[in-house]
Amino acid sequence: MIGTLARDALLVSLAVITFGLLIGPIAIAKGRRDWIPLSYAAVYTNFLLVTIATVAMIVALVTHDFSVSYVAQVGSRATPLLYTVISLWGSLEGSILFWGWVLAMYGAAVVFINHRRPGDLVPYASTALLAVSLFFTILLVGPADPFKPVFPVPLDGPGPNPLLQNHILMAVHPPLLYLGYVGMAVPFAFAIGAMLSGEVEHDDWIRITRRWTLASWAFLSAAIIAGMWWSYEVLGWGGYWAWDPVENASFIPWLTATAFLHSAMVQERRKMLRLWNVNLVVGTFVLTILGTFLTRSGIISSVHAFTTGTIGYYFLAFIAVVLLVSLVFVAGNSLKLKTVGRFDSPASRETVFLLNNLFLTVFMFTVLIGTLFPLVAEAARGVKVSVGEPFFNKMTLPVMVTLLFLMGVGPALPWKSASPELVKQKLLPPFALAAVFGVIALLMGIRNVYGVLAFTFTGYALFANLREFYIGAAARRRAHGESWLMALVLLIGGNRRRYGGYVAHMGVFLVALGIAASSSLRTEQEATLEPGKSLTIAGRTITLRNVWGREEPQRSVIGATLDISTGGKVEPRMNFYPTSQQPVPTPEVRSYWSGDLYANLQAFQPQGKNATVKMIWEPLVPWIWLGGGVVVLGALIGIMPAVRRRDA
Repeated sequence: MIGTLARDALLVSLAVITFGLLIGPIAIAKGRRDWIPLSYAAVYTNFLLVTIATVAMIVALVTHDFSVSYVAQVGSRATPLLYTVISLWGSLEGSILFWGWVLAMYGAAVVFINHRRPGDLVPYASTALLAVSLFFTILLVGPADPFKPVFPVPLDGPGPNPLLQNHILMAVHPPLLYLGYVGMAVPFAFAIGAMLSGEVEHDDWIRITRRWTLASWAFLSAAIIAGMWWSYEVLGWGGYWAWDPVENASFIPWLTATAFLHSAMVQERRKMLRLWNVNLVVGTFVLTILGTFLTRSGIISSVHAFTTGTIGYYFLAFIAVVLLVSLVFVAGNSLKLKTVGRFDSPASRETVFLLNNLFLTVFMFTVLIGTLFPLVAEAARGVKVSVGEPFFNKMTLPVMVTLLFLMGVGPALPWKSASPELVKQKLLPPFALAAVFGVIALLMGIRNVYGVLAFTFTGYALFANLREFYIGAAARRRAHGESWLMALVLLIGGNRRRYGGYVAHMGVFLVALGIAASSSLRTEQEATLEPGKSLTIAGRTITLRNVWGREEPQRSVIGATLDISTGGKVEPRMNFYPTSQQPVPTPEVRSYWSGDLYANLQAFQPQGKNATVKMIWEPLVPWIWLGGGVVVLGALIGIMPAVRRRDA
C-alpha cells in the first residue's frame, strides 16, 4: 500500500515536471505572463509529490514494511529508531530519493522567494531546476526505484551498513552534504536563466546567485567538517582526512564555489570576470554531479561508496548533456559576457582575488586529476594505479600555504589601485605576527617546512583580518562614542557580507593551525595491558581498569575502561554486528584545548585478562572542529541582509 502510493506520487510528479518544462518557455515565448504561475505551480506540486514519496519511505522504514525493496535492503527490527529513520539516506535508492526531495525543496524555495521579481530570469531558472528534477525522478521510477515490491516478503532485514549506525554523525553529515551538494543546482539554474533571458550582461543575477551559493557553500563546509569528524570518531585510525576519492568529490566543488564567491565580488564592483563566473557556476554544478557519479557508480573502492549496476551510465549521460547545453548557451552569450571593467593596478584587491581564483582552480584540478587518474589508467591499460596521500600532499601543500598568505593580502589592499606607500603601510606590519607564529611553530617542535609556513602565513593573515575589524570599530567609536563591543557588533551588522567573510577567514585560520599541528606533532603509543598496568603519552599516564562486555539490541559490545592520570577516563570499544564479519571499532576521544587524547581498542583476551590499546596524542585537533563552526558562522552572517541605521 505504502509502496504503491509513493510510486504513484513519483509517476504523477514526472508528468507535472514535464508540464512545467513545457508551459514556462511557451509562456515566455508567447508573452503570456499570466501562464507563468502555472510553471511555478508545477514546482510547488513537484515538491508536494516528492515529499509524499519521502514520507511514505520513512513510514515504511519505521513500520518495517519489508514488502518495499529498500526497506528489505536496509531495514531491521533490531535497529534503533533513530538509525532506522536516517537509513533513508544510507544506501543508493534512498539517497537518490532524499536528493530528489532536497532538490524539489530548493526549487520551491527559489520560486517562493523570487516569484514577484519582474523579467524572465526566475521563470527560466525554475524551468532549469525542473529539468534537473526530471533527471532524478527518471532515476526514481527507473533504475533506482526504492519502492519495488518484494515477494515473498521477508520477516526481517539485514539493517544498515554497520559503519552507518555506529555514530550519531550519520544523522548530521549526509543531510548537510545533500543540502550543500544539491544547493549548487540553484546557482546553475540562475546562470542558465540569465543566459536564456538575456540578463547575463547585467549583474543583478550574480547578486541573487551569490547568496544562494553562499548558503549552499555553508552547508557544504559544515558537511566536510562533519565528515572529517565522523571519520575521526568512527574508523579508529586516528585521522580525519585520507584523500579518499569520495572525500575529494565533496571537496572539489567546494573549491570552485569558494572561487566564485570571491570572483563574484569582482564582477559586482568592477564589472569584470563575467564569463569566468558563469563557467565557475556551471563547473561547480557539474562537479557535484560527478561526485554523485563517483559515489553511486560502483567504480571506486571507498568506505563511502555505494555499489550498483547501470545507474552510473545515467549520470555520465546527464553530465554530458549539462556540459553540451551549457557550452551552447555560453557560446550564444559570448558578446554579452565580455568584460567591461579592467585591472588598474597589480596592487589592488581584484588582483589578489584573481590570484586567489587561480590557485583555487589549480588546487581543484590537482585533486580532480589525482582522483580520476587511477580510473582512467585502469580503463585505458587495465592496470590498477594508486594515487594516495604522498601525491596529494606534495602537490597541494604549496597551494594551501599560498592561499593562506593571500587571505592576509586581499583584505589589506583597496579596490582599483594602491600607492607604494599604502602598500608598505598595509602589507609590512602583519609580518610581525607572522614571525611570532613561526617561532611558536618551531618551539612546539614543528620541523617540516609546510607546517612552519602554515603557522607563519596564518599569523600574517590573522593580523591583516583582525586589523580590518579594529579599524572599522575604532572609526565607529570616534563617530558615535560607542563601546568597543557595541561598535564591533554594529560594524558587522552594517556590512555583514564583508565582515562575515572575515569571520569565515578566522575559521579557516583555526582549521589551518589544527591541521598543521596535528599532522606534524602527532605521537602514539600501543601496548598490551593487564588490568592495573599503564602506559604514558604526552605527559599523561593511562591505566587499564578493566575489560567489559554487554549486549545491545542490534550488536554485541566489548570495551575497555582506561583511567587518565590527569582526571577522567576513556572507554574505547569494539562493536560486533550480525551482518559484519569484522568488528567495527569505536574509539573514544578526550578533548583538551591543546589537543585530543585518542584511545582505540585493538584487541582483547577472553575473560578480560588483557587488552591491546593504541593511544594517540593529536595536538590542536579540536581547533579544526571549532574552526569549521566559525567558517559556517561567517557564512551565515554574510547571507543576512545588512542592518541599516535609521536616522532620528
